[in-house]
Order: sequence, then structure tokens, then C-alpha cells
Amino acid sequence: MATQILGTSTKNTAVIEVDEHTFQAQVLERSRTVPVVVDFWAPWCGPCRVLGPILEKLAKEANGAFVLAKINVDNNQRLAQMFRVQGIPAVKAFRDGKIAEQFEGALPESQVRAWLKRLLPAEPNDPLAAARELEARDPDEAAARYRLALGQNADDHDALLGLGRLLVPQGEAEGIEALKQVPTGTPQYTAAQAWLALASFFDEARTSKPEALKTQVATQPGDVDARYKLAALQARNHQYDDAIEQLLAIVGRNRSFRDDGARKMLLALFAALGDQHPLVAPGRRKLANLLF
Repeated sequence: MATQILGTSTKNTAVIEVDEHTFQAQVLERSRTVPVVVDFWAPWCGPCRVLGPILEKLAKEANGAFVLAKINVDNNQRLAQMFRVQGIPAVKAFRDGKIAEQFEGALPESQVRAWLKRLLPAEPNDPLAAARELEARDPDEAAARYRLALGQNADDHDALLGLGRLLVPQGEAEGIEALKQVPTGTPQYTAAQAWLALASFFDEARTSKPEALKTQVATQPGDVDARYKLAALQARNHQYDDAIEQLLAIVGRNRSFRDDGARKMLLALFAALGDQHPLVAPGRRKLANLLF
């Protein structure tokens, strides 16, 4: 059975319906990246009808900070037994595949809010800090937070870099303009210039079809043009490990391709990711071994 969407926040699925077939993926696995609050309920349950709308309202307000998963116990008795649901409504919060918090009964909204506050990390007052935390799970909302930070301070170089980092891979001119505003001599300048250099690289992925490129590279390993486009697509999708390997393969096969373009894009990617990124130091060593 496919997961049914019951409600959505502005950018994220906030409320979903889960059953025995989707529980593993939608609750246990998903809880490794974002808390999942499971509401065990039934249509005939009066207190459930009181608590349900409160949970759904708070899930939508949270804007992706957690996902609310609804489980109808009448249709999923095995799940109810597995998690020892004695009465409903029963609410259990999962984090990293395990129950982190739980309660039973129809609590008033104020108490549910307090319970969620214990479960979730405090929302940063600083829009820049919030944007950084949101980049991986909600890029659109992160971009909105960076814009908010720039509205408060148009010279916030971290916000300019963050906005550019999010938008340049998507080919959005706003990202280019943000990066161009990072001044020379600032700590963010090198990374901003690297992301600008990568803009043309990401353009290679605009009309590329991933499966066709993967097939071409697998059947024609010497097709460096296909490798280059595949690397661009992978980097655009944040698959940096795969992109680096493709570019290294091009350097090893054909240094003259696009005027040493693969090496140049590797160096730009390393600079964009920063020396602290776990892929950068090993990638630099592999490149050095190929060159020297």
C-alpha cells in the first residue's frame, strides 16, 4: 500500500498515513533523518478526534522539523501489539529508529507543545543558523531563511554564500548574483568564487538523462564527454563522491579534454566544499597521484 499524504506543509509532507507495509521506510528509516511522531488512533475514538487535529496543526506549523505518521489501529493491529498500545490515542516519537518520547490520551495543545519542545531541537532565533540546519532536508526553506538573513543584513557574507550554494546548482540567476556580492578578501570569497566556477559545470546537467549517461559510461568507458556530464549531474544532486570519481577517471584517461576541464572542476569542487569536508583530502591525494 502506498503512503497516503493527509496534509502538507509549505514545502514538506507534514502528515502521512502509514500501515504495516510502509512502517519500516516511513517511520523507522525516516526517523534517522527527522523525528517521526506516530499517532495510533481509530475513527470511532472520541479522544482521538480531539488530539488528531492538534497534532496535525503542530506538524504543519513545524515546517518539516518532524513528520506526523497516522496509524489506524483497526487496520494495523500487529503494529499496535508490537508497540504495546494499550489505549488510544497513543503517541510515540521515533528518532534514529527507536522510541524517544511517548504519551497516551488527549492532552491539551499546550501540553503537546511542551512535549514536542522536549523532542525537537530548539528553533534558532538566528535565521542564518536555521538556514544551515535546513539545507539538507529542506533546501527551499533554507533559501528562504538565507533571504531573511539578507533582509536583516544585506552584507551578510555567510548568507550570500549559503544562498548561492543552494541556487547555483539549480541554474538560478539569484544564486549567481548572491555569490558575486561576496567581497574579495573575506573568508567566504574563495568558496564563492569556486561555486561561480562550477556554474558552467552544472549547466552540463540541464538536459542530461542520468540512466542514459550511466549506461553510456558503463558500455563505453572511454567516452569522457559522457563521464563529464554524468559528473555534473551527480555534483548537482550532491552526490559528490561519485562526481569526484568520474572526474578523476577523466583526468586519468584524457588530461586534454576540455582544456584540462576535469582537473579544473575538481579543484573548484574541492574549494567549494571546503577543506573540512571528508571527501576533499582523499580526493586531493587521488588527484595528486594521477598528476605526479
